[in-house]
Formats: sequence, C-alpha cells, structure tokens
Amino acid sequence: QVQLVESGGGLVQPGGSLRLSCAASGFTVAYYAIGWFRQAPGKEREGVSCISASVGSTYYADSVKGRFTISGDNAKNTVYLQMNNLKPEDTAVYYCNAYRGVINYWGQGTQVTVSS
Repeated sequence: QVQLVESGGGLVQPGGSLRLSCAASGFTVAYYAIGWFRQAPGKEREGVSCISASVGSTYYADSVKGRFTISGDNAKNTVYLQMNNLKPEDTAVYYCNAYRGVINYWGQGTQVTVSS
C-alpha cells in the first residue's frame, strides 16, 4: 500500500526550528521527486521545496531560501525538511508530495504554527 506520512509539526516561537519528516511506504523515494507544499488558511497551496535524488537537484521557494533545507535518507525511505528561523508567515499545514510522471501521491499533512 502506497503511503506518505508526515510528522514533526507543532507550535514553535518565531526564530525557532522544526524538522518535518515524510516517511514513504509502498514505493522508493529515491526514484521520485519529493516535494513539500504548504497551505495557510484562506490561501492556495504553495510549493516550498523539492528534491530529486535521481538528478541530484533541490528547489526552494524564495520565501524559505536560506532558512529551510530539504534532504533525504534512502535507507529510511524518508525525506526531511529542516526549518530554521521560523516566522509567523510560515504557519500552515505542510504536505509531502511524491511525483513521477503521471504518478502523484500526497500525505495527510502536518500543522506548523509559529507564534509567540
């Protein structure tokens, strides 16, 4: 059964850090482009970061460059999103996505709230 499970969200103060995990089962993340998206209340879902192990590339939205780092652990079939210097505008539900051609998998999301 194909599954993506996000974890690591929570409540953090501005300037704090969180590490999100996206654990995959039923397929191998190394053969897919894995992306993190987020959706804040009343806003559209937006792409945050993406990693493609097969081509050795990463992507970051301008709003998170220098603060977020995406990485993968093929042995654990998991992709991480390290988020540092968090800001209130980073508050959103964060979703993991796996993409390959016509195949597109989504996780259930994890809430990140940045507030003092």
